[in-house]
Amino acid sequence: MKPLLTIFTPTYNRAYTLHLCYESLQRQTCKEFIWLIIDDGSTDNTRELVKQWITEGTVPIKYHYQENQGMHGAHNAAYELIKTELNVCIDSDDYMPDDAVEKIVQYWNRYGSNKYAGLIGLDATPEGQVIGTRIPEQLKETTLTDLYAKFKVKGDKKLVYRSELTKKTPPYPLFNGEKYCPLSYKYILIDQECPLLVMNEVLCHVEYLEDGSSMNMIHQYRKNPYGFAFFRKEAMKYAPTMKDKFRECIHYVSSSLMIKNNRFLIESPNKVFTALAIPFGVSLYLFINKTQRATVIKQ
Repeated sequence: MKPLLTIFTPTYNRAYTLHLCYESLQRQTCKEFIWLIIDDGSTDNTRELVKQWITEGTVPIKYHYQENQGMHGAHNAAYELIKTELNVCIDSDDYMPDDAVEKIVQYWNRYGSNKYAGLIGLDATPEGQVIGTRIPEQLKETTLTDLYAKFKVKGDKKLVYRSELTKKTPPYPLFNGEKYCPLSYKYILIDQECPLLVMNEVLCHVEYLEDGSSMNMIHQYRKNPYGFAFFRKEAMKYAPTMKDKFRECIHYVSSSLMIKNNRFLIESPNKVFTALAIPFGVSLYLFINKTQRATVIKQ
């Protein structure tokens, strides 16, 4: 029987924690899946470890090595290689509940069709605490955008997409010297196609560390300004509310200042909001620079 689901894992020098995902896949009550490991330029013993697991033969594994491109580049590679109807990303330090694949397969076989982009489920801590808030029980389908903007759901959720759509939407752009572009870029585009089926079940256990997350995002923001500027320009096209659109414009201005793009207003898909956002974008740019300098001095 051809498997329904590809579980793909981008990894970079995470051999010390990758076993958590492997062991959870060994325990799955349903075997209708392939594990696709995208090794994004690891220099540790990831390759040797995966070869050992392939030899063991308890989990169907495909291994792909590429030069380091960052998380979004690893996603690009995965979407090109996936052959199954559905796919889900499980990060290298996360793992699935023992019955997660069974629940995905049964739910999709019962309710899934081309009317839906896939499924949306829950992330939880290793102790089982749902990340953020649960999805409203009465909600049977939704776009990711509406889930957060309209229904005010909080926290990361687990996305299981139809591979036809992840392959059809444009790949994440790669910028020289940068290793990050927000993954939401593809999710926003898929939202324009069709909604997700809601599955209020925990599909992934994640390590959720609140301390330091904001500082890490500022670090990413500074290191990857082209990726963020690109994303903000795209996000403002599909922002669900005026408030969201204005926020995207503020970030677009800030990232444009970082890359010294003096044509940012001309290139903006929403020139009026972008012009209004300039003072706020400048303030954000100065704040990020100040925060970065303070961090360097402290270190």
